[in-house]
Amino acid sequence: MEAPLVIKTFAGLESLLAEEVTALGASGAKAGKRAVYANGDLKTVYRINLCSRYALRVLQEVHRFSAPDEKALYAGVQEVEWNQFLPVDGSLAVDAVAYRSNMDHTQYIALKTKDAIVDQFRDAYGKRPNVDIQRPTVRIHVHLVENNATVSLDSSGDSLHRRGYREEPAGAPLSEVLAAGLIGLTGWKGDRPLYDPFCGSGTLLTEAVLLARRIAPGRFREGFGFQRWMNFDAGLWSAVREAALAQELPASSVPVFGSDRSSVALSSAKSNLRTAGMERDIILRTGEFEQLEPPADGCLLVMNPPYGERIAHEDIQRLYKGIGDTLKRQYAGSEAWILSANREAEKQIGLRPSKRIQVFNGPIECRFLKFELYRGSRRGGE
Repeated sequence: MEAPLVIKTFAGLESLLAEEVTALGASGAKAGKRAVYANGDLKTVYRINLCSRYALRVLQEVHRFSAPDEKALYAGVQEVEWNQFLPVDGSLAVDAVAYRSNMDHTQYIALKTKDAIVDQFRDAYGKRPNVDIQRPTVRIHVHLVENNATVSLDSSGDSLHRRGYREEPAGAPLSEVLAAGLIGLTGWKGDRPLYDPFCGSGTLLTEAVLLARRIAPGRFREGFGFQRWMNFDAGLWSAVREAALAQELPASSVPVFGSDRSSVALSSAKSNLRTAGMERDIILRTGEFEQLEPPADGCLLVMNPPYGERIAHEDIQRLYKGIGDTLKRQYAGSEAWILSANREAEKQIGLRPSKRIQVFNGPIECRFLKFELYRGSRRGGE
């Protein structure tokens, strides 16, 4: 039976996610703000958790009600028969979000929700589930907006950006979900060489190869929240996982390249690639972008250069000017996408982007810029 789903993501990736979850079996998918709203059965919940590249969490709605005050919140939560989701000897955790509501203290909302659930068990059985923040049997989300409450079960457990392949972070690496989203926004389908000249620990490269080889991003994880649910269907989960594994390709059909000035970062990248079983899919080089020869003709460049938080103003300006000069001098016929949060530095690239997409790298507002590097004039002339 289908239930309403809320699938969380990063700002800027909502349309990608809506298209993806539809392909994974969800119905009625609509993009919202940092989320997609859809409907799906257990099979769909399992597939999205395992196969989605752009989802952070998959929430299954169980109840909606008006909650203008704490008494209404408590009563509304108790309208759910919690013993169908949670055993009395199990454990729970509650997360809360509030927006434009009479109650705005999220910790208090979470506490009242927990009280309503455990009181229901105590009244019925004389004992109650425990609270376990780290690994609960059921994680519950309460979303309170304009005094309307939505109570959902978190089917994911840990955030889905925790793929399980990244053992050695370097610096401040991109979230795996954002990295996958950036690749998705370029429209790349594994159909031409890809190059990241600021690859760090290799997250962009790894997500690109996951896409090219049709590998489900969740295959490396130890588990998901739904596996602790009372209605977990082990046979259905096994079938979903086997179907995903059957789609995998043994290797990428196009070369994928990475480089970085830091040998330490590349050491991290190599370790992560070994964990993911991709050390043969990605070719890594050490060196400055400006000093390295292009790895392939007509490639797609995707890069996340430093924004300037820990780099002097003059150096960041020089870095971005060097990126622009190198693109113009060595990469005619290619296409470049640059993630940046530094508007002044962007001007030093010296090229006009043909597309700007707003995304967020954590709390940092960024622009994902597309540069088409034509040979000769734009008209294809001289």
